[in-house]
Amino acid sequence: MAMLEVKDLHTSFFTTSGEVRAVGGISFNLDEGKVLGIVGESGSGKSVSAYSVMQILTHPGRITSGSIRFRGQELVGSSEETMRSIRGNKISIIFQDPMTCLNPTFTIGNQLIEAIRLHTNRNRREAKERAIEMLGLVGINEPKKRMKQYAYELSGGMRQRVMIAMALVCEPDILIADEPTTALDVTIQAQILELMSELQKKLGMAIIMITHDLGVIAGLCDEVIVMYGGKVAERGTAEQIFYNPKHEYTKGLMRSIPNIDNDEKERLVPIEGAPVDMLNLPKGCAFAPRCDKAMKVCLEQQPEEYWVAEDHLSACWMNVKEATVLDGPLTKEDIGKIGRDFQEKGEEKGHE
Repeated sequence: MAMLEVKDLHTSFFTTSGEVRAVGGISFNLDEGKVLGIVGESGSGKSVSAYSVMQILTHPGRITSGSIRFRGQELVGSSEETMRSIRGNKISIIFQDPMTCLNPTFTIGNQLIEAIRLHTNRNRREAKERAIEMLGLVGINEPKKRMKQYAYELSGGMRQRVMIAMALVCEPDILIADEPTTALDVTIQAQILELMSELQKKLGMAIIMITHDLGVIAGLCDEVIVMYGGKVAERGTAEQIFYNPKHEYTKGLMRSIPNIDNDEKERLVPIEGAPVDMLNLPKGCAFAPRCDKAMKVCLEQQPEEYWVAEDHLSACWMNVKEATVLDGPLTKEDIGKIGRDFQEKGEEKGHE
């Protein structure tokens, strides 16, 4: 059984302008010691999915339906007391901007010690020793000195390392890293990613890496989920996503990444248009208005997730079109039959 199981999760924000369906029914599993990457544009639902798992959604957001099970325990609807025993202790999160997450009025040491004493039975002396040990583990020089400093006295890279230390100090089973390298330059980015990879192997924890940058997850993740418009557009192994993408949105993301191995000058192809309006989601595929291969069915009907290969799923009508041997345009009957065939294939694989 997977350590974390998310099934048909729906999360919405009920605003004065209407309901924003930030997450529209995503499902995924996370096994022990594995790294899952969730990638997509800003507003695609990546962070909201993570906050739903942690149960830290703020008003007016709430989970409307679905299931989140951690080691068999249902988290949706759990009491705040139950979630406090899990947050930090079993599941930790690294937020996007460490400067806004670290309290500027307390020293780094005070904040680390507080986290340790909140989730463990260590006394203050033991907690201090553990905090110093963790700062050294994440590569911060002179950890005893840093314990007495404030967040504003540290560089961006060091603040991010402090956030990682704070997230790992209780040795959680799952670490959620929400855009952990966004505010850092490329050199520090590489150091942070290498550090996380080393710690993951050393501590044996599972990681959910959330990012808008495909390059960040290239060499780190075992499985990748591509999100768009609050839904899963495609999921598969990193190799499948990078070398054999099956969703037009994923293909667009890949075309917008520079290829340093190509000797010829190659113009990057951006994805035209603007991200989907989450207040007014289209009837069909959310990506259809920006897709240069959109068909009539894309505008009228949402595609389901279909198995396109072993452990590789995609929610794109182009896969249905490519799967048929019929000549001419697809009819609704053709699409329905092929969709049922894909669905039955997925159900058979699930029973295995």
